[in-house]
Amino acid sequence: MLKYVIAVLITFVLIFLNIEKNSFDAKSLKLGLSIPRSGIMHAFGDAVYSGANSYFLHAGQNKLLGDVKVKLIVYDDKYEPDMTAENIKRLIDKNVFAFFGLVGTPTVKKILPILRNTEIPLIAPITGASFLRSNKRINIVNFRSSYKEEIDYTVEYLQNQRDISKFAVFYQNDDYGEEGFVSLLYSLNERGLNLAGEGTYKRNTLSIRHAIHEIKSSNPEAIFMIGAYKANALFIKTAKKDPVFKNTIFCNISFGDADEMIRELDYNTENLLFSQVVPSYKDSSKPVIVEYKKMMKKYFPDQPLGFISLEAFLAAKSVVGALKNVEGTITRKKFLKEIKQLPNDILDGVDIDYKNTQLHNKVYLFKYKNSKFIEVYNEN
Repeated sequence: MLKYVIAVLITFVLIFLNIEKNSFDAKSLKLGLSIPRSGIMHAFGDAVYSGANSYFLHAGQNKLLGDVKVKLIVYDDKYEPDMTAENIKRLIDKNVFAFFGLVGTPTVKKILPILRNTEIPLIAPITGASFLRSNKRINIVNFRSSYKEEIDYTVEYLQNQRDISKFAVFYQNDDYGEEGFVSLLYSLNERGLNLAGEGTYKRNTLSIRHAIHEIKSSNPEAIFMIGAYKANALFIKTAKKDPVFKNTIFCNISFGDADEMIRELDYNTENLLFSQVVPSYKDSSKPVIVEYKKMMKKYFPDQPLGFISLEAFLAAKSVVGALKNVEGTITRKKFLKEIKQLPNDILDGVDIDYKNTQLHNKVYLFKYKNSKFIEVYNEN
């Protein structure tokens, strides 16, 4: 009898501890971020932090979640996977409600074994990696479309609208670059095309000259840039000095951070294309973008507007929207259920529809001309 009573008591204690672990009804709901705040990618991390926190601060000041405020706990990983892994362990010790806005494919891939052993969700990582859209063993909700979708959309435009068939690729020699490289090969193969040339560089460096030499021999009509903004910009600057690349179109995917790239290029953006996973941050026809600009001006007036901070802002607004819909005590399970069934129009001008683990399933294509990004429409 005594053994039975002890067993029952232990069971109740374990249930209680589990409830305590997974319930978050305190006044401070912690989200954990491991992002580059220093080093070669610091501007990217600053954009993620400012975009997200501008909305979370707004939500707190206006009591959108009642007395609950979202608090960001941020650690710098310099866009280095080993540092990301250490930061994630520290964030777990802080009992964060969810991880949010982690930056980069190699950094996120590094922490997958950790995520598989925890119930902590990963929300809106800034990567279009395919392994985050097919992994059933982790609690993940992406905001953005995949790199595969970005690249395929751009290839379709270039082939159908610009009659281009000779493609090359410059890519970062890691998991991020491999994702883009494989996605481009797939897209070309689907259209009966072959890759003309390729060149790589090492992450967190600007060693691009060998890649230029390798790609130059293929005389490409278009080059996909699967790298970070400083490396991409230096490649383009250097290549444009060579007559071989005079008419080459340089195609940059969203992780390249278009806004930082045009600054690095001193606004010399002829023959550049930028695929994005959010609309133009200057599109005042969309109420949510007017709101974004207002919140950024209020909370981060010194931070330039851009696609990356807008993406983080929209993801943060989605998080708050889901939390508002949770009935009773906030738990991760309830939150995940609500964020996956958010109304399509909750973002006031940017439609969402959860599928393929993604909330926003759209790609936009831009060129930069006359001091602004102009959307390029794919008519096919």
